Amino acid sequence: MKLASLKHGRDGRLVVVSNDLTRAALAEKIAPTLQAALDDWTQAAPKLASLARQVEARATTTFSFDERACASPLPRAYSWADGSAYVNHVQLVRRARGADMPPSFWTDPLIYQGGSDTFLGPRDPMPFLGDEGLGLDLEAEVAVVTDDVPMGVDEWAARSHIKLVMLVNDVSLRGLTGPELAKGFGFFQSKPSSVFSPAAVTPDELGAAWDGAKLNLPLLSFINDSPLGRPNAGIDMTFDFGRLIAHAARTRALSAGTIIGSGTVSNRAIDGGPGQPVSSGGVGYSCLAELRVVETLLEGESRTPFLNPGDRVRIEMRDEGGRSIFGAIEQEVRPARVRRTGGAS
Repeated sequence: MKLASLKHGRDGRLVVVSNDLTRAALAEKIAPTLQAALDDWTQAAPKLASLARQVEARATTTFSFDERACASPLPRAYSWADGSAYVNHVQLVRRARGADMPPSFWTDPLIYQGGSDTFLGPRDPMPFLGDEGLGLDLEAEVAVVTDDVPMGVDEWAARSHIKLVMLVNDVSLRGLTGPELAKGFGFFQSKPSSVFSPAAVTPDELGAAWDGAKLNLPLLSFINDSPLGRPNAGIDMTFDFGRLIAHAARTRALSAGTIIGSGTVSNRAIDGGPGQPVSSGGVGYSCLAELRVVETLLEGESRTPFLNPGDRVRIEMRDEGGRSIFGAIEQEVRPARVRRTGGAS
């Protein structure tokens, strides 16, 4: 089944969406919000699945589904932890800022705790803070949502706690990333609000493309309607979602509604080197930072700028029949409205 949250208050209004993303039915008699459903998933999931079947059979009242009316499926979450499961991406972006990559990155997952109180809607603008030097960048990823996960769960048992799958744009400010990490305390200002796909889907909806811990389909990214990347999310994923969840739960339990991100989807070239741009016949990239690194390696300097006002970003995944699975993250970069309050003099 496919679930979405219409914009309503802080936590949205839960709806069940048809497989073709054209119709939806309110689910408030089952759970008012997606978080409420996840808090009681054992009871809520069968009822939501029954409603989903009614939506498909046109046996219940539905309305036109408008992705522009959606908040992120979880407009805010108790926890958002993003991994770097595609170590090829880590290696490239660290090279861009002149940082070596420890060998342990290939054997021990890397995860950061992101801000989860202000997720943007999938069609909300991407805020531009008025400084090109901040290096506004998209990061196209896959994410999963869990139910309650016990502390110390192993990577195989962790798979059973994956209840929903969705896409994410984990927005980054590349000009702040290096200085923040150099302090030795992690991201904060360099990670503005993330945004998730209109719909979150249950793993069974993904068919053979879902192997229990990886999603084996191309993740499509576009800037101003031009293809940026189409890497396969199931290839070169050094740590699958079972491993990422187990890593996150090593010393603490995870609450229902925890979101775990894959990190920027990235594929190596056949020869093991950096992937090639789409324009050169490669699968391209899921962020501009990778493209800029490859341009520097191939041409001596980067030519592609980071995002600026007026640029449009689109992130989507399609099934083998070409149908959108999650709906599209589609954002225009616009100057941010920054409210400044002065203290008393």
